[in-house]
Amino acid sequence: MAKQLVIDPVTRIEGHGKITIHLDDRGRVNQAFFHVTQFRGFEKLCEGRPFYEMPSLMARICGICPVSHLIASAKACDAILAVRIPETAANLRRIMNLAQLVQSHALSFFHLSSPDLLLGMDADPARRNLFGLAEKHPQLARDGIRLRQLGQQIIESLGGKRIHPAWVVPGGVNEPLSSDLRDKILAKLPEGMNIIKRTLDWFKRGLDDYQEEIRTFANFPSLFMGMVNPNKELAHYDGTLRFVDASGRIVADKVNLDKYMDYIAEAVEPWSYLKFPYFKPYGYPDGMYRVGPLARLNVIESCGTKLADQEWAEFRALGRGAVLSSFQYHYARLIEILYGLERIQQLLDDPAILSKHVRAFAGPNNFEGIGISEAPRGTLIHHYKVDEEGLMRDANLIIATGHNNLAMNRGVFQVARHYVDGRKLSEGMLNRVEAVIRAFDPCLSCSTHALGKMKLSIQLYDCDGTKLDEVRRE
Repeated sequence: MAKQLVIDPVTRIEGHGKITIHLDDRGRVNQAFFHVTQFRGFEKLCEGRPFYEMPSLMARICGICPVSHLIASAKACDAILAVRIPETAANLRRIMNLAQLVQSHALSFFHLSSPDLLLGMDADPARRNLFGLAEKHPQLARDGIRLRQLGQQIIESLGGKRIHPAWVVPGGVNEPLSSDLRDKILAKLPEGMNIIKRTLDWFKRGLDDYQEEIRTFANFPSLFMGMVNPNKELAHYDGTLRFVDASGRIVADKVNLDKYMDYIAEAVEPWSYLKFPYFKPYGYPDGMYRVGPLARLNVIESCGTKLADQEWAEFRALGRGAVLSSFQYHYARLIEILYGLERIQQLLDDPAILSKHVRAFAGPNNFEGIGISEAPRGTLIHHYKVDEEGLMRDANLIIATGHNNLAMNRGVFQVARHYVDGRKLSEGMLNRVEAVIRAFDPCLSCSTHALGKMKLSIQLYDCDGTKLDEVRRE
């Protein structure tokens, strides 16, 4: 008889999800799904709030990438104000966003995924974790902790706190950067550069050990989407959207923020709270695309910094067109860390970064605003509508992890079909099914929504544990 395997929860990811693998009567995989089981509903929670509260409110969506939400939200509010913020403010926002990129990528690579890479996909799960990594590879474990700390310290230097900083506001930032803080940040960068250089060297030497995983970890043709600047370089703060196909051919280019709805639509499925964005001209589900570091390196024509461009050239040589294997998200993250540190150095070396003019003031001048930035996991869209009093009437959030939902589900099926034998299961088989999800580095706490009414059950108990009442909504 047909059987179903359930991996619940998926481990070493941010948030809660499960995987179901469906087997036929001969134990062969005939379908697999990645289910996101938690619901947050931030789009409804912000209705009725003053729009200028949105950046600080949205930063609290996520403790891993609060800066991404802070910046996308502030950019949407800038559009409602109808102001052009001072260039120094934009550059300070860029520095904070890049610092978050460094710390988040370090968390994903060193803490969540490197136990698989260094201890082995088939290792004992009791030891295949950060503690086992620290025991067998103490230097690499320390490097990961230090690199993440460095990113968080830069965020703290700018915003006053490492998590949920309120420094980015509509119209710019709250206060300028002092020369002392600039010099302290600059003094930290060489250590980070040394860490990421030796990590890249180690990772590239070991790629031959993972050829089977590279071949099967969500390795298929798809579209890729990311932001590029006017020089067609890597852009995390500002730019236009570009879509390329598996051959690297540009499908859509110079897509302005206010036109994103012409290219991106969202579908829902009854078995997950994570929506399924797709490339609208191709329809659902044919319009599958990927975002994040792999996609960003596939859509650009250069990074824009010296060392990152050298690494990017090696990376692009992995494929004849776009690099298709989602295993290479790990490689792309390391290149982006290198880029982030180089770009922070460039921005801080500009004397204008100490300008005192860092905020534009205005009231609401538009009823609608769209803000887009590149979060560590991919393109993040905040779309707000307000009334005449500046109160939020509507919000649409398309979260980076959501963009990858179709690809994650197809990747789970590809890996399960290749590795899982329902007649003789092994822990290593199932770990590889989880590992393909870890390659995408999903952040599920901020990305889940629902369509229509959810089922709800509320029970009232007294102090003795006796149920007094119950209300249900089906």
